[in-house]
Amino acid sequence: MRFIDQHAARSTVGRRWGVASICAQLAELGVAIAPSTYYAARAAALRAPSRQQVRDEELTAQISRVYAENYGVYGARKVWIQLGREGIDVARCTVERLMRAAGLAGVRRGRRVRTTIDGGGPRAGDLVERRFDRPAPDQLWVTDFTYVPTWSGMVYVAFVIDACSRRILGWRAATSMRTELVLDALEHAVWTRARQGHKDLSGLVAHSDAGSQYRSIAYTERLAAAGAAPSVGSVGDAYDNALAESTIGLFKTELIKPRGPWRTVEQVEIATLEYVDWFNHRRLHSAAADLPPAELEAAHYRQHIGQPESEHSTR
Repeated sequence: MRFIDQHAARSTVGRRWGVASICAQLAELGVAIAPSTYYAARAAALRAPSRQQVRDEELTAQISRVYAENYGVYGARKVWIQLGREGIDVARCTVERLMRAAGLAGVRRGRRVRTTIDGGGPRAGDLVERRFDRPAPDQLWVTDFTYVPTWSGMVYVAFVIDACSRRILGWRAATSMRTELVLDALEHAVWTRARQGHKDLSGLVAHSDAGSQYRSIAYTERLAAAGAAPSVGSVGDAYDNALAESTIGLFKTELIKPRGPWRTVEQVEIATLEYVDWFNHRRLHSAAADLPPAELEAAHYRQHIGQPESEHSTR
C-alpha cells in the first residue's frame, strides 16, 4: 500500500502511472493486488476509528501503566484485578487480548539454588510440618536467605515473612553468611511489629531451614527473648520451608534477575528496600486474597481488634 501511495500519479518518459497500472505491474512481478483492494484499504484508513478501537487504545494505555508500575511482572490476572481496584471496569479476557497485542507478559520463576549449610549438632524440632496456613498474623514467621552476585562480590539477603499475610517483616543484606545476617533480619521483624504496637509475640513460631546461622546460640536466644519458639525443617528438603523459598523466588524473579547486573551491596540494599515497600503495600498477592500483604493485615486487625494499623514499616 505504501508503494502504491508513493508512486501513484508519478510520470516517467511518455507515461503517467496510475493505481491500476501500478497494480498491473506488481501482478507481473508476483505481487498480486487489485485496485479495489487498494481503494478499500485507503478508505478504511481515512475513516474515524471505531468505538472499540478507541476503547482498546485507552485500555492498553492503562494496562501498560499498571504493568510498568509493578516491576513489569504482572500477568493478565493481576493486571485485571488492579484495574478493578482502580475502578476501571474491563473483562479479564480483554486484558489478556490487549496484553498479547502489546507484547506484555507476566514473569516466570526459575529454579533456586540453595544456600543452606548444615553444621551438624542439635537443632529444634519441626513445629510446622509443611502446614504454613495460619488464620492470623504473628502465629508463624518463616525465614531464609539467598545470594545476589555483584561486580564487587557476593551479596546475601535474608528475609522474615509472616505466613498469614505474606508480608516481609524484616530483611538484611550483607556480604557474608554469618549469623549477624539472619539475626539482623529477625531484629528488623521484631522492630516492625513493635512499631505497630504488637510487642507481645508469645506463641509465635519462627520457622527456618537447618542452616547453621538459624541454629546459633545468638539467634535462638533472641527468639526466646521475643517469646517465640524456634522451628527447623530437615536438611535439603525445599518443601519444609516452601513459603520462605517461594517469597525469595519472587524476589529473584521480579527484581534481581531482570534488573541486573548488580554492582555493589549498596545498590542491592536500595533496590531491596524499594522492592519490599512495593511488595508489602502495593503488590497484589494471590495468597493474600489478591490484596497487598499490609492491606490484608490492616483488614484483619480492623475486623478482630477494631483498630487501624500503622503502615510503611519497611526498613
